[in-house]
Amino acid sequence: MAERDPIRSTVEQVEDPLLHRTLGELGTVRSVRSGFRKGVQVVLASPLPEHPSREVLAGRVTEALAGHASSVDVVFDLMTDEEREALMAPLVPEKQVIGQGATKTRVIGVASGKGGVGKSSVSANLGIALAHLGHSVGIIDADVWGFSIPKMMGAGPAPAVIHESIIPPEAYGVKVMSMDWFVGDDRAVIWRGPMLHKAIEQFLSDVFWDDPDFLLIDMPPGTGDIAISLSQFLPRAQILLVTTPQPTAQRVAKRAALMAEQVNQEVVAVVENMSWFTGDDGTRYEIFGKGGGQALADELGVPLAAQIPLLPAMREGADEGLPVMVVAPDSEAAKAFAGLADRIIALRPRVRTHPELIIR
Repeated sequence: MAERDPIRSTVEQVEDPLLHRTLGELGTVRSVRSGFRKGVQVVLASPLPEHPSREVLAGRVTEALAGHASSVDVVFDLMTDEEREALMAPLVPEKQVIGQGATKTRVIGVASGKGGVGKSSVSANLGIALAHLGHSVGIIDADVWGFSIPKMMGAGPAPAVIHESIIPPEAYGVKVMSMDWFVGDDRAVIWRGPMLHKAIEQFLSDVFWDDPDFLLIDMPPGTGDIAISLSQFLPRAQILLVTTPQPTAQRVAKRAALMAEQVNQEVVAVVENMSWFTGDDGTRYEIFGKGGGQALADELGVPLAAQIPLLPAMREGADEGLPVMVVAPDSEAAKAFAGLADRIIALRPRVRTHPELIIR
């Protein structure tokens, strides 16, 4: 048997940042030429005319070959339609809704009774906290009217499409999908139930999530069409309810919990956001009152999984695509999100695949 070229073998061990498989597994190494201008030329098959991670991938190949060549030239050669189909076939053996069937993915719906309680901030920072613990994570920005996750996380560029699969962008180790990339800044989303239902279905079935450990759904506030559609697609989803310390927010949030119960989704915990602000003198100021999160948790019979303090870095980070878990990892808020991630991991879903059967 002929001995393998060590330089080619090294290239084939490099991970593609778009599909998270080695180049050898993907079969995308076209050729490796040693002695090319006293260096090495690597030709890679690219599924897209403008590979969104081209510079990162070229850098990885160059770094891997640093001990083999004084210079590395990485060239991208566009795949044919047949090659794109062959590339995705083993990665997407059959199209199915994520979170259904034989999958390891835990689906967590982040819900609230009304807007303005910081639900998207909780979704973004919880996703990053779970990723920091070594878990693969995806977030669906299901608030199709008030989408904000891509902006908050600095996620970009827009999703790529390979064959029939949408490849979600990543930010801080979290895959992200949102209507933000499909609606122009000068347009409003004026959709009714069937179109909303179809959009959510595509996010769940056409996106290459790659069977993550966790899929977070940043749900729109209230109990409208999207919440109903998600309950049909993901009947085993767990619900994390976000509220503020205000009694008014607590009462409204309870309605989202009641809907989850009616569609057999499990509310696993409550998160109280904007719990307090800590001044420079160390004094806590409970700007929005206190007790609402604990009261809601007690009423629902679930734990209060976290109290998230107000922090200027959270507001600033949301505007600049720099979540507090990234820019202020030692802050009160970041530590609260890290603790929330630990609680979510521990709150495993109940085993109830046939809710109509009751054991007496």
